[in-house]
Amino acid sequence: MLVNGHRWTRCCRTVLKSVQVASRPTIGVRRRILVPGDITTAAQSYRGKKDDSRLFTPIPIRPSPDDINVGAELTGVLDKAEMLKVILKFSNRKEIKFLCLENGIDSNLQQQAFISFRKYCLETDALPADLHVVLSDILQGAGHVDDIFPYFLRHVKQIFPHLECMDDLKKISDLRQPANWYPNARGMNRKVIFHSGPTNSGKTYHAMERFLTAKSGVYCGPLKLLASEVYNKSNQRGTPCDLVTGEERKFANPEGKPSAHVACTVEMTSINQPYEVAVIDEIQLLKDVGRGWAWTRAFLGLMAEEIHVCGEPGTADLLQKLCETTHESLEVRNYKRLTPLHIEDQALQTLDNVLPGDCIVCFSKNDIYAVSREIEARGKEVAVIYGGLPPGTKLAQAAKFNDPNNSCKVLVATDAIGMGLNLSIRRVIFYSMIKPTMNQKGEKEMDTISVSAALQIAGRAGRYGMKWEEGYVTTFKAEDLPTLKGILAQTPDPLSQAGLHPTADMIELYAYHLPNATLSNLMEIFVSLSTVDDSLYFMCNTEDFKFLAETIQHVPLPLRARYIFCCAPINRNMPFVCSMFLKYARRYSRNEPVTFDWLCNQCGWPFQLPRTIIDLVHLEAVFDVLDLYLWLSYRFPDLFPDEKLVRDIQRELDDIIQQGVFQITKLLKNSETAVSTNTPDEDSFVMRQKKSKYYREAGTGSGGTRGRLTERLLAQGLLTPAMLQELKQEWDQQAKRTGKAGSEDNDDDPFEGGKKGPGRRKATRGKGK
Repeated sequence: MLVNGHRWTRCCRTVLKSVQVASRPTIGVRRRILVPGDITTAAQSYRGKKDDSRLFTPIPIRPSPDDINVGAELTGVLDKAEMLKVILKFSNRKEIKFLCLENGIDSNLQQQAFISFRKYCLETDALPADLHVVLSDILQGAGHVDDIFPYFLRHVKQIFPHLECMDDLKKISDLRQPANWYPNARGMNRKVIFHSGPTNSGKTYHAMERFLTAKSGVYCGPLKLLASEVYNKSNQRGTPCDLVTGEERKFANPEGKPSAHVACTVEMTSINQPYEVAVIDEIQLLKDVGRGWAWTRAFLGLMAEEIHVCGEPGTADLLQKLCETTHESLEVRNYKRLTPLHIEDQALQTLDNVLPGDCIVCFSKNDIYAVSREIEARGKEVAVIYGGLPPGTKLAQAAKFNDPNNSCKVLVATDAIGMGLNLSIRRVIFYSMIKPTMNQKGEKEMDTISVSAALQIAGRAGRYGMKWEEGYVTTFKAEDLPTLKGILAQTPDPLSQAGLHPTADMIELYAYHLPNATLSNLMEIFVSLSTVDDSLYFMCNTEDFKFLAETIQHVPLPLRARYIFCCAPINRNMPFVCSMFLKYARRYSRNEPVTFDWLCNQCGWPFQLPRTIIDLVHLEAVFDVLDLYLWLSYRFPDLFPDEKLVRDIQRELDDIIQQGVFQITKLLKNSETAVSTNTPDEDSFVMRQKKSKYYREAGTGSGGTRGRLTERLLAQGLLTPAMLQELKQEWDQQAKRTGKAGSEDNDDDPFEGGKKGPGRRKATRGKGK
């Protein structure tokens, strides 16, 4: 029997060897003569490509505990220590590294792959039979270490699935011809008219006249205020018009029947509804690093017989090139400013020189507060407008300033006045010429205000048809006046690129090929692999999207729902809003409706009048939280059902914020002596968020599992097992101190990740959503 057993073993080994030889690629390592410099040349060729490999992380291979160790039955148990020496020798061979490069495994992936393969071979009790036999032969001197390569390559393709589908991924992210994404628009014979001119030139007025007389039309604006203004004026002129924004739907028909005309924010533009006339306002925002994709989508995709675009003259060349890609002609209509604009020879220098009709433009809230207080200390009433205010408050402040019978004659504002509000300004005064901006990488930069922005803001002075027929502009500081004159003497640089952004369908295709990647990682890989026609387009910044994706990564959500959540318009610098965003996502994942009562409990309703500036800032954040609820209610109506009730308390909150802004000087004085009692500790929020992220990455939660970061710190000697245990105990103690048994708030706390992390709670995963 023993003899027969040995024969059976030799027979099986022969079969396995024949199979592995037939199935593995022909590598010929031992017979191949490497010319000196081959490896260097191959490495340089890969180094010349875009460094995409850093975006891919290996997928852990977990063998089934039920696997039968066929290899051990055939050749016996392998000596782990000797096997480690063989694998290390294999990993250090130049010929193997060269073969890796030939198979698309660059140096970044090689390091991770060798570590993963070594760990897999040493820790797996039942290796695949063919790999086991090959390792056994090498250990017995009957094989060469290079024979491992086919099985190593198989392992690498398992932990890095993108190697098998890289061509498909690059094809999905080929964005060189976005005009072809809209076949319905390409099937129409569209007439494109560009109304070109500076501010206060009547360009939008002429486009809107055509909109109002058309049988059907859509107006696409950059702000809710502009869309609301078009909605109101259209209905007043007798042209029934609906309003569609991210957070609101209004119908001209009392029964809710859709009208032939729609005023909407540009992101909400429908590219599936045919119109006679479409108006795209502020078309120069094609260049915006965050939102430019929405104007590109509207311009290329709208199904309208006539497309009227309004904006700066510098956009004409880019529009002409875009029309060439759509095989359409561009008609340009030029307009001149209707009222003169004068640059004064003297700076303001002191707030004692402020006159009625003046608007002091600041680029930070601190400057807004300081200037407002100083002016009111001189006995002059001030209206205040900045981007964080609710729309109703902005309109109330604008009405207060515009009213000739009101004692308020001075406006202090940010560049939020650049579009969306009709203001009776005589003189614009730049408090500073330095403005924080966001570059294409999502990084904040301090730089001199751009020519386009300066012209847009300065042009608000001397509005046609209002009190002041002539406009004036100057600076607060004398040293800034030459800079202002130099900027206003220029024309904006011609636009050269329009923004693009991956669609949900594209990301879903990526997820199909890379099922283990996170949404943030999918977006990062997409952007890195994307091919864009640089002569016409650029990829819009995705940092806000990735931030939100990382915030809710541990929440079990379907991919489409996760993508929609991450498209929410959120200021990630407002911790309270980000915290509520996470709570919304958690309730959605558990299929629990976000009710009015729950929301009121979270936001502290009924609201109180602010006593300090900190209270006012918090109420502005609460307003944004209600806005976010309304935005989600139109996308997930079943789980955000109380839209009408939320809109009611939002109006109430708008009134309270208005009263706070009217008393802004009093709030500033109170801030010096009083401490707010109803504002969350935002510094604590940020610290807890960072700590939670560390623990999730390190895997030091209650499960005691070790993540990649933990393993790396241990390997580098930066973290000892004792320190790891102390960190775990500290986290558990903190979780016990901050936790509340049975509390829904505790369940929704984003910083209980060490206690209730992913996989430690029964997931509902959409429950049929």
